[in-house]
Amino acid sequence: MTLQSAAIAFALIATLTGCEELGIPDPVKEAARAQAEGEAIGSACRHAGRALEDCFSLNPKASKADVFNGWRNMNDYMVENKIDVVPPTMTETPDPTQSDETKTAAPEAHAAEPDAPRPRYSRRP
Repeated sequence: MTLQSAAIAFALIATLTGCEELGIPDPVKEAARAQAEGEAIGSACRHAGRALEDCFSLNPKASKADVFNGWRNMNDYMVENKIDVVPPTMTETPDPTQSDETKTAAPEAHAAEPDAPRPRYSRRP
């Protein structure tokens, strides 16, 4: 192998190792991230004392198997260490039929205010 082909091979290897920086999705990492997120959701639901079915309905995009695995692991951990449930402070469940636009819509009292520029706040040293 000549020096020129060795340099080309080295440059090719060096550029291919940086594929993560290019934004090319890695299916293995995406699956691991989704699994970890589902387990975290299940753990949080168990710690909050939510029923498994409520957790499924509040998080429809999460994998049910991952949510259950996280819920079960947290249940075992809480039983082993005699940890009490922390009750949720959310008073009403979110309405899945409500669109994102209606969730962020301003109340009627603020709708009549004119569009004035917001004051700028300076940072104090």
